[in-house]
Amino acid sequence: MEARFRAGKSSTKQDEQAEAQWRENNGEILGADSASGAQPPLTVSSYLSEVTGEDGQGMLSIHNLAKSYKARRVVEDVSLHVKRGEAVGLLGPNGAGKTTVFYMITGLVKPDKGIISLDGYDVTPLPMYRRARLGIGYLPQEASIFRGLTVEENIRAVLEITQPDETKRQEELDALLDEFRLTRLRQSPAIALSGGERRRCEIARALAGHPSFMLLDEPFAGIDPI
Repeated sequence: MEARFRAGKSSTKQDEQAEAQWRENNGEILGADSASGAQPPLTVSSYLSEVTGEDGQGMLSIHNLAKSYKARRVVEDVSLHVKRGEAVGLLGPNGAGKTTVFYMITGLVKPDKGIISLDGYDVTPLPMYRRARLGIGYLPQEASIFRGLTVEENIRAVLEITQPDETKRQEELDALLDEFRLTRLRQSPAIALSGGERRRCEIARALAGHPSFMLLDEPFAGIDPI
């Protein structure tokens, strides 16, 4: 499982503890003796090859994700494989667990069991910020705008992390404002935006993070046509 950490920074003691707990929970998936180390465990790439016929490159995969809150099973054995560039819808009635699945993929909620992999690397034990750096973006259903900033400042706050070159940063900012028809509102306080304007700003800000995969939870709720 050393391959997992090639995609991010070097592992910490906390990462190692999370990995040990994850292996204990997922011995059935990667081999009965994988937690004890009695036999070499499957790598995520080889496991994905068995399941999907591919090595996981350019793919976001989840397998057998499950989550319970006390006696209530919210998500049970959900599997999904999405290639980069695909648009896939996750459908279900209210309370079916769609948002919880997104929470587990992004790292907001820890799954009881299951595998989450990105480009063939296991990211299941990694915290949310490391998954974001590796390319997993998320737009929550709830309002997430920075209310104390202007529209331009909301987007620039993300670009200052993802784009070190000031000239390119400004070009990306202008392009996002133009694409989402926010140019005339660039200096407007975010708190003064309508529901549709706010949502467009949130989508533009999410894309400023340069995600490889973008998870959109009810992205067009209350939005006006673009």
